[in-house]
Amino acid sequence: MGLRILDKYILREVFLSFVFGICAFTAVFIGTGTLFRIAQYITDYGASFEAILKIFVLSLPGIIMWTFPMSMLLATLLTFGRLSSSSEITAMKSCGIGFGRIAMPAVFLGLVVSLCAIAFNEYVVPWANTAYSNVLYYEIQGNTAMRSQEHVIIKDIQDGRIRRLVYARLFDSDTKTLQGVTLQSFSEEGDVRHVENAEYAEWLNDKWIMHKGMLYDIAGENQSEHMLRFDTQVLPIDSDPVQIVREQKKAEEMTMKELKAQIGIMKSQYVNTSELETELYQRITVPLASLIFALVGVPLGLQPTRNSSSMGFAMSIIIIFAYYAAMTFANAIGRSGLLPPVLAVWIPDVMGMIAGAILVHRASR
Repeated sequence: MGLRILDKYILREVFLSFVFGICAFTAVFIGTGTLFRIAQYITDYGASFEAILKIFVLSLPGIIMWTFPMSMLLATLLTFGRLSSSSEITAMKSCGIGFGRIAMPAVFLGLVVSLCAIAFNEYVVPWANTAYSNVLYYEIQGNTAMRSQEHVIIKDIQDGRIRRLVYARLFDSDTKTLQGVTLQSFSEEGDVRHVENAEYAEWLNDKWIMHKGMLYDIAGENQSEHMLRFDTQVLPIDSDPVQIVREQKKAEEMTMKELKAQIGIMKSQYVNTSELETELYQRITVPLASLIFALVGVPLGLQPTRNSSSMGFAMSIIIIFAYYAAMTFANAIGRSGLLPPVLAVWIPDVMGMIAGAILVHRASR
């Protein structure tokens, strides 16, 4: 019974400090970034109050996502630093309670925060980023013209299955053409049965007309059964140029499921996917940092200091800077292809896990 009360007490103290950290770090990000951009939108485009309010609200999920690990580190440093300086940790140990049992509530909260952050990053942040981009482009900047885009993907989905898939290397908004077009048609079983390749497709008379291409009918086991060259061919999709542009998403606007699908399609066209793969794996590694920072923060917070609060802030800033510097470096390595993205993005977390394991081992002794 006593241990349950102790767990609730430590959990409450860490959680309250965690909420404080989210508010503090979010305010810093807003003050140094968001408000500056909003001022630019007002000055350069005369953005309305309604549009500015939308931008402000829609920017919050992406900001809060990055504050989870920082806040977890700050919460553990402040909480355990205060408990240590007030001799509460000493009292707990004198009652026979070991370090692992004392640290358990904080580590449990770190795990919960990491899982919640993964879900938040999957279901909330991409939606908010998409809405943010639309408000900025169409309402604030007042753009009505279409944007040129690389790696255009168009899906024809019927009854929950992809019937046709179109990939274009580039959409040129000036000429309203799709460059490097590939059309794949699928059977009921999901196998590719028909492929059409064309140098380009242009929008004419409310239709996409492919030029200078070749079509293949594919039999079983990916064997070509029929091949035919063509000068022009109608591309069987209903989306006009405006719809195509609006349906395309940036990496930060996609869910992990959408990223995986995009990577698979681009790999089938022999396109480098290092950037998308790096973004995909970071959807796991960055939220997981909350658990890692809990493991690091608890033993560091127990170090004897005269002023636990100021030392906690200082240590959290140093550790956060080191982690995000390592993450930026790993991100660059993954995107450049020097290391496979799945390995590169795990470098900061592995470093954090090793540091946390060493600190926990020392504290438990």
